[in-house]
Amino acid sequence: MSGYRRLKQIFQSSNEILFDDSSKFVLMSDCHRGDGSWGDNFLNNQNLYFAALSFYYHDNFTYFELGDGDELWENRKLEQIISIHSDAYWLMSKFYQKGRLYMLYGNHDMNKKSTNYMCNKCNTYYDEGLKKFMPLFPNIKVHEGLVLKHKTDNHKIFLVHGHQVDFLNYNLWRLARGLVRYLWSPLELAGFHDPTSAAENYSKKGTIEKKLSSWAQKEKHMLIAGHTHRPIFPKPGTSLYFNDGSCVHPRCITAIEIENGSISLVKWAIKTKKNRSLYVGRSKNRNAINLTFRF
Repeated sequence: MSGYRRLKQIFQSSNEILFDDSSKFVLMSDCHRGDGSWGDNFLNNQNLYFAALSFYYHDNFTYFELGDGDELWENRKLEQIISIHSDAYWLMSKFYQKGRLYMLYGNHDMNKKSTNYMCNKCNTYYDEGLKKFMPLFPNIKVHEGLVLKHKTDNHKIFLVHGHQVDFLNYNLWRLARGLVRYLWSPLELAGFHDPTSAAENYSKKGTIEKKLSSWAQKEKHMLIAGHTHRPIFPKPGTSLYFNDGSCVHPRCITAIEIENGSISLVKWAIKTKKNRSLYVGRSKNRNAINLTFRF
């Protein structure tokens, strides 16, 4: 099956979530939370991520994680990742308790598509402060795709990780996982880049983006994805394909916000005040687009 047909099939079978102009959504992906070792690419931005997620929690946003939230190619044990990044998981559990958390799986956390896997790994977590197990994501379902559907005009926004148009990372994902786990992960620590990764290979990244953009244009639906780690926010009239970037950029994390009937690309980074003190700042692109205009 071609990547185009696969996307269409996922779109048609995905659960729909109704929204209107009062809805507040934030979309992130490619956190690649790891085990806390030198190979954990999330470590540098864990404070940025927690600050951003705290803002969205207190401002009543619903959090969508569009795949590769955890690095399960380089690491075998999700419970170890949860333990290392317990603060982030504690906050995500607060979203889940409020009915404001949705998760998609990507190629690096494909295990999450199994309900049994999530039940065994994510129903509870151990709270070190309380010295007891607490609910994490009991009975959560992790999706391959989701569709946001506007209540009044029925316009739809397709959410997907994006690896579905990447032959190696979808059709041969077990092979790709083996290469990463046993070859490229050790070499990465020595300074080499993984040529099979869409995030590292610019030619491959461009090919994937063209396929995702082509699907959005032909189907006339907005499509928001991750996978390539490159933020995409198209100019009006050029495309219906958006990308939320990643949480593992060396200096920032990026996200897409949907609020007040508009869509924006945002960046969270460490900034400096005039007195040279540091703080976590959020900057939004000035070209926020009204969702009705996009259709």
